[in-house]
Amino acid sequence: MPDSETEQPATATAAAKPLAERQRSGLIFAISAYVLWGILPVYFLSLAPASAFEIVGWRVLFSLVFCAILLTVTRAWRTFGALLTDKRVLFTMGVAGALIYVNWQTYVFATVTGNVVEAALGYFINPIVTVFLGVVVQRERLRVAQWVAVGVSVVAVAVLAVGYGSLPWIAFLLAFSFGFYGLIKKRVGGAVDAVSGLTLETMWLTPVAIVQLIVVSATVGITIGTISVWHTILLAASGVVTVVPLLFFASASRRLPLVYMGFIQYFAPFIQFFVGVVILHEAMPVERWVGFAIVWLSLLILTVDMIIAARGTRRALNGSTEAVVPVVE
Repeated sequence: MPDSETEQPATATAAAKPLAERQRSGLIFAISAYVLWGILPVYFLSLAPASAFEIVGWRVLFSLVFCAILLTVTRAWRTFGALLTDKRVLFTMGVAGALIYVNWQTYVFATVTGNVVEAALGYFINPIVTVFLGVVVQRERLRVAQWVAVGVSVVAVAVLAVGYGSLPWIAFLLAFSFGFYGLIKKRVGGAVDAVSGLTLETMWLTPVAIVQLIVVSATVGITIGTISVWHTILLAASGVVTVVPLLFFASASRRLPLVYMGFIQYFAPFIQFFVGVVILHEAMPVERWVGFAIVWLSLLILTVDMIIAARGTRRALNGSTEAVVPVVE
């Protein structure tokens, strides 16, 4: 009979292996998702001369098509059909669809008009906006460091407003639309999976996309099928480009702790910032560099506070009597 003292460490080691493998795969999924989101500006620029409104119109329609294919392959139509009978879920996803439409349209417009750096700013300040919305909408309590991060970000916005000569409205639209989108998605929680959720959202947006494409056709003209085979394929692939990172993100969030996701979420805006400054050579006067530096300082404060809070939570779960204030997500 094996000795119980040697058996326990062996059991613990065996149990730790699946957890380590799960976190490793989660890390791969998360990095893949945010890298794909980070290089989206390059993808959308390759769709020229298609306008921002045409790109988003096709993005909605082809996302719906790709989601339908995924529901068929995974045999999830019955589960999806059950969601259609839940009025609360149905209308909540309609609101989510409206918010993600604003986000998509603003982001593509920013990309094709040479405002990739400002779009990156929107996703840099999104964590701060999420914290702010948690206080205003959800009545959550902030720790001192979180209040400091919010205050520092306000200073950053003031400096950037001077640098841009006006409020960076593209950044604000992106940050707040995605922030509210996150709050709305929390309302449905685990009741709606990633594919079903996006299917519902794009279903709501399909009439908007059709009208949008009709208007584009009657004004500047539709480009799909008129430029080249490669251009048409890229436009049609916008559905895949939309859904795949979302699925990677959903897989990562189920495997990784919040702290890991908190770090990796900055991959996308940093890549977008690099694309805008280094590849597209967008203007970066001193005021903007200073403003971005202050934004990064606020994110550093927020991240360090999140790490400290996560450690405190683990100590509490391990039997510590120390009180820990929940992290505002």
